[in-house]
Amino acid sequence: MNDILIQNTTAFFEKSFGSKPEKVVLSPGRINIIGEHIDYNDGYVLPAAIDKVICFAFEKSNSKKSKIIAIDLNEEFEIDLTEEVKLSDIVWTNYIRGVIKQLQDNGFSFEGFNCVFSSNIPVGSGLSSSAALECGMIFGIKQLFDLKIEKVDIALLGQKAEHWVGINCGIMDQFSSVHGLENKVIKLDCNTLDFEYHNADFKEYSLVLFDSNVKHSLFTSEYNTRRIECEQGLSIIKNNFPEVKSFRDCSEEQLLSIQDKMSETVFKRVYFVVKEINRVIKACEALDKGDIELLGQLLFETHYGLSQEYEVSCAELDMLVDTAKADNAIIGSRVMGGGFGGCTINLIKKGHENEVKSKFSNLYLDTFGIQLKFYDVKISNGTTLL
Repeated sequence: MNDILIQNTTAFFEKSFGSKPEKVVLSPGRINIIGEHIDYNDGYVLPAAIDKVICFAFEKSNSKKSKIIAIDLNEEFEIDLTEEVKLSDIVWTNYIRGVIKQLQDNGFSFEGFNCVFSSNIPVGSGLSSSAALECGMIFGIKQLFDLKIEKVDIALLGQKAEHWVGINCGIMDQFSSVHGLENKVIKLDCNTLDFEYHNADFKEYSLVLFDSNVKHSLFTSEYNTRRIECEQGLSIIKNNFPEVKSFRDCSEEQLLSIQDKMSETVFKRVYFVVKEINRVIKACEALDKGDIELLGQLLFETHYGLSQEYEVSCAELDMLVDTAKADNAIIGSRVMGGGFGGCTINLIKKGHENEVKSKFSNLYLDTFGIQLKFYDVKISNGTTLL
């Protein structure tokens, strides 16, 4: 799949610039197996890079100017590296402008370059195409000009570039795009950036994403509300248990013993967080033992929590997961990402993928009048040089 993307990108580069690229880079999207909404609640996430990528082709321009072509958009722009970097009305260019600004602001010296890029990451599907774009650009510039930048700093610079664009993202997307390993998931502490790899051999099961093709406008306001509710809950926990410094120190028993000290809503939110932190740990153990059926059960439990306790699901996602739960070919399913739309992640018995897709496609269309999309994904390596 990526071979065709690489061939097309390098051929386009040669046609555009009349020379072969000096460097070709692949930068992947990511999924999160489990651990939703707990990155900002001092928990762990369990992301992995996937085999959907952006392919970049680079050469030095031997000038102070850089020309970047987005093949899929049929658009291009030029930037003079001697001028102040400013935001543009053409949104996609801002991610690259942000990368250049962060590298310059952090003292890295480099000249102009030519670049073309193309992607097979579905845009707007929650697979972090923006993080792949940022990290791939930084990695390519690093390789082209022999800059000394550690992997973790590529991720942090990418995150800062996205903040500059105006999106206050966490570190998970960029970190997993850079640090991904084939058939490994990353247990990541988003606060300390400590991480460890765990096996991700799904054996006789396939990972398939169902794209609901809906995005409800509640997300931003409700996201901010959830953060406030969790802060309120943690404050009450600390008042009653001074030894608890964060949610990961809090047991279910402690929380249940002070349930009457919280509003019903705040209790539901923090109950989900405490349980989800434990589910990430259980998921790592299940993967290490090769117990994929247990992992599937944990996915169902997480969806229930996101839907009923954290209340960030929607009718379309709940219908997909409820239908999955009743299907013998599916052992686990949940909403992936912030919620209120986007994809569900599903573990499907190999050999049953096509019948499942056909069944769900027809049911979903009949119920909501919306076409369901499907993405088969495999866990792959992070940003790399070909």
